[in-house]
Amino acid sequence: MKQIWKILFVIIGAALGFAYYQFIGCRSGTCPLTSNPWISTGYGALLGLVLSFSSRKTQKNSSDEESN
Repeated sequence: MKQIWKILFVIIGAALGFAYYQFIGCRSGTCPLTSNPWISTGYGALLGLVLSFSSRKTQKNSSDEESN
C-alpha cells in the first residue's frame, strides 16, 4: 500500500508538470524547464516523489504524538 501512494504521487506530479508545460510554459525556448515537455514532466514527477516522502513522515510523527 505504501508503494501505491508513492506511485500515485509521482503520476499526479508528472501530470501537473506536463499541464504546466502545456498551459503556462514558454514557447520561445528561453526557459529551460518549461520549454521542453520531457523536462517539465520529469520535474513534476520528481516533485511528486519528494512530496510523497514528506507526507509520509508527517503522518508518522502525528500518529506518534497521539499515542503519547
